Amino acid sequence: MTEHTARADQEQRTRRRTWYGAKRHVKRFLGWRLPNLAMRGAVRVAAPSLRGTGRLPAPARVPEVTGRVYSSEFTMLRPARCVVAKELYWGEGHRPQPADDFAVRLFAAVARRCDTMFDIGAYTGLFTLVGTAVNPAIRAHAFEIAPEVYHALVDNCVRNRVLHRVTLHHTGVGDPTRRAAMPPHSADSALPCFYSEAMAFDDGVPVEIVALDTFTDAVPEGTSTVLKIDVEGTEAAVFEHGARFLKAHRPDILCEVLPGADGGRLRSLLEPLGYRFHLVGEQALAPASPIIGHDRFRDWFFTTRTRADLQGLGIPVARVPEA
Repeated sequence: MTEHTARADQEQRTRRRTWYGAKRHVKRFLGWRLPNLAMRGAVRVAAPSLRGTGRLPAPARVPEVTGRVYSSEFTMLRPARCVVAKELYWGEGHRPQPADDFAVRLFAAVARRCDTMFDIGAYTGLFTLVGTAVNPAIRAHAFEIAPEVYHALVDNCVRNRVLHRVTLHHTGVGDPTRRAAMPPHSADSALPCFYSEAMAFDDGVPVEIVALDTFTDAVPEGTSTVLKIDVEGTEAAVFEHGARFLKAHRPDILCEVLPGADGGRLRSLLEPLGYRFHLVGEQALAPASPIIGHDRFRDWFFTTRTRADLQGLGIPVARVPEA
């Protein structure tokens, strides 16, 4: 794909996400008290399944929502603008899609036994807040490249009183020879959740890209680490420039893999280190090979743990059918 074609595809995708400029105004209107009440009533009667998608606008008057995982709670601000907080609003504290909710519980089950976590592509901080909620001793690093989203990430950490345990980075993680430029504001009514370092904008704030290897010595030797990676298709660059980190710490990794990703490349980078590969389903992990981006299930769990180890953490793992 040429640079011109890639840019055209990016612009078209962004325009679709904003409904060609109309979405912001429609969502603002539906966020008002009376229109929102009318919408909720109509959905309850005519299309109750829409509530379970978590995609409907949240009321503008709601300042924050409470998220829940196991017996722990955390708070996310501004559900009218934050895509994840909006999901928690409609899911009454949980992500409405079963696979998304299971990914949160999976991450929490691992994080409560870990010393350090890295939230790479943090957005507004769901997994940072989950990790720090279930484990009061964990130290976290959270990375976000979009300036206005980074501000929301900071606000959420302040609101949850975890800023002393979270190091916030307005940087990307991947190929350190690259630089990105992110627009200071988006045209959408919601904070953008699909930006990546591979995207190009005519005008933007310079953002540094750092190698995961940079943090190898920042994690105490012999301690346990968990990573969450959601970088919109650039995860191979994270691993390519994180070989020393991965070899030293063998972290558990919750990673989004989109359709079209080079699963073979991901496998070649991780398998020599003893990693096993599991697709994150709705209720359990499914051991899988090869790594292929799925239209419905986006998250994968890469780990050096055995099936018995995972079950010991309370994580269900489906059995591989016998040939």
